[in-house]
Amino acid sequence: MLSTLREDAQAILDRDPAAKNLIEVITAYPGLHAIWAHRIDHWLWERGYQLTARLLSQFVRFMTGVEIHPGAEIGRRVTIDHGMGVVIGETAEVGDDVHMYHGVTLGGNVPKPVKRHPTVGEDVVIGANATILGAIEIGDGAKVGAGAVVTKAVPPGATAIGVPAEIVSRPDEKEDEETVVEQGPDADAEDTGSGTGNGDASDDGNAIDDTASTDASDQPVRANGGQKVESDGGIGPEGESNESSDE
Repeated sequence: MLSTLREDAQAILDRDPAAKNLIEVITAYPGLHAIWAHRIDHWLWERGYQLTARLLSQFVRFMTGVEIHPGAEIGRRVTIDHGMGVVIGETAEVGDDVHMYHGVTLGGNVPKPVKRHPTVGEDVVIGANATILGAIEIGDGAKVGAGAVVTKAVPPGATAIGVPAEIVSRPDEKEDEETVVEQGPDADAEDTGSGTGNGDASDDGNAIDDTASTDASDQPVRANGGQKVESDGGIGPEGESNESSDE
């Protein structure tokens, strides 16, 4: 129990830049007082001292402005910044390392003695005055924006904002963006272009060789000081026919 209480105080020092030292956190942070008191309330509740637990939770509500039902399950290193107006219902479950701000409500929407409050995963951040209703799950590492009203599950690592809340970012989208940044959008195009370019160059070279061969075959072969070879094999002075040379 004592190690858990120390972790709670240290968590505030780690997350709140306004916290100067451990003494200040222990004496002047109502959110921490509410968490500590709830740990006692919950212990009493689980052992059957439910009326005592309820009375103590109401006294803590009066002193801190934070109302946590004794039946709620709160993980380790959970921090409540400012504290005022926070309400956490009976069947709510809050994972480790959750950070929430003032005015947060983890409420139920079914008037029956069943699981009716949210389950909040680990490393979740819940903004000021956010309301999360019903037996829904908020995935590990998710973020809920200030003033959001969440009535549907939020995937792990996602961010939900608005009324009603909508998912505005997901981890898979971030991974796709990182892949594009690392590889570049034109990587495949460059590879394809390189192969095409080499093939065209080879084809062009063959075409040039063929043209050169054709031009060479069209020109008469000159030899013996300006004589040319005619198609019939005769040799004569340039510009004269075989008949004139015979004469």
